Amino acid sequence: MQNRMLAKEDPELFLQQFPPPCIIDEIQYAPELLSTIKAHADGRKDDKGLFWLTGSQQFRLMQGVTESLAGRAAVVTLNGLSNRELALRRNAIAPFVPAGPPSAYTGSRDASGQPLNDLASLFQRLYLGSYPALHSGEIDSSLYYSSYIQTYLERDVRELSQVGNVESFFTFLRVAAARTGAMLNLSDMARDCAVSVPTVKHWLSILTTTSIIYLLKPYATNRSLRLVKSPKLYFTDTGLCAHLAGYSSPETLAASPLRGAIFETWCVSEVLKSWWYSLREPPLYYFRDKDGNEIDLIIENDGRLHPVEIKLGATPQKDWIKSFSALKKLGLPLGPGAVLSLTSEPFALDRDISALPAGWI
Repeated sequence: MQNRMLAKEDPELFLQQFPPPCIIDEIQYAPELLSTIKAHADGRKDDKGLFWLTGSQQFRLMQGVTESLAGRAAVVTLNGLSNRELALRRNAIAPFVPAGPPSAYTGSRDASGQPLNDLASLFQRLYLGSYPALHSGEIDSSLYYSSYIQTYLERDVRELSQVGNVESFFTFLRVAAARTGAMLNLSDMARDCAVSVPTVKHWLSILTTTSIIYLLKPYATNRSLRLVKSPKLYFTDTGLCAHLAGYSSPETLAASPLRGAIFETWCVSEVLKSWWYSLREPPLYYFRDKDGNEIDLIIENDGRLHPVEIKLGATPQKDWIKSFSALKKLGLPLGPGAVLSLTSEPFALDRDISALPAGWI
């Protein structure tokens, strides 16, 4: 508390007492520091990494960064622990991009020895989620998520917007969780929540701002008039999603109608993390045309489109990639593709397309 008061009342003295390089946690509670940090950064332009600023309230933190440190700070999006981190892959820093035939994935095995290619281990991971505290094994996940939702509502939501009816907003969270992995339909969500479409749009903006959900945009070009325009909704943490959807155990989640969507959500979030944690903006989209051809992920990298399908199955099938051919109609360069699945080893589905164990993302 004394350090926080010093940071607010005398920022220059605070930085004399804690000179750079230093890590300042929960910087949003002392925004007075930012202008002084800016002056220090401008005075030492050749020095990188002088200040590492972290905060648990993204909206307030980014508000201060954009106002005071524009052009001087690199912004890193940190959600939960990635599968790579949990597997202790210290050298896995490159973002995920399909590489080609099975031989291209040599050395990608999950270092923990748990490839997550069976339903039990997979849904245990999906149900637990990615928040670090839960992986200590000392906290009940149901209690954790209940408390998280309560503090999230009290702290972030009420700060971002005056939500008049907290119970209606909680209903909206549950409705959104049941739609993870689905195309966004504002009218349907508004009807199920008994609120207006503008209210749903506003609440969705809160969830995206606070990184609770990610809206995956459809791929579109000037020549793609027959492609859909609505984004797909994904929760960034499957544990929180499962809790909001009302599942009480990994077993009930694995047997639920939502299991395929939860698996897809986990795969998308892991690909997102592989880009975010490599300090790169994820060039991710999905593809769907008016003829019903759909591809779960499109990764646009180095001028090429890489198709990725996600299947909750253990036996790779050629039928899984039948929609990949629809990309040829766009007339754009295509790269290797992949199917993320429960297969135990990479399996060739075509010359440059492999079915991969999802735990290898």
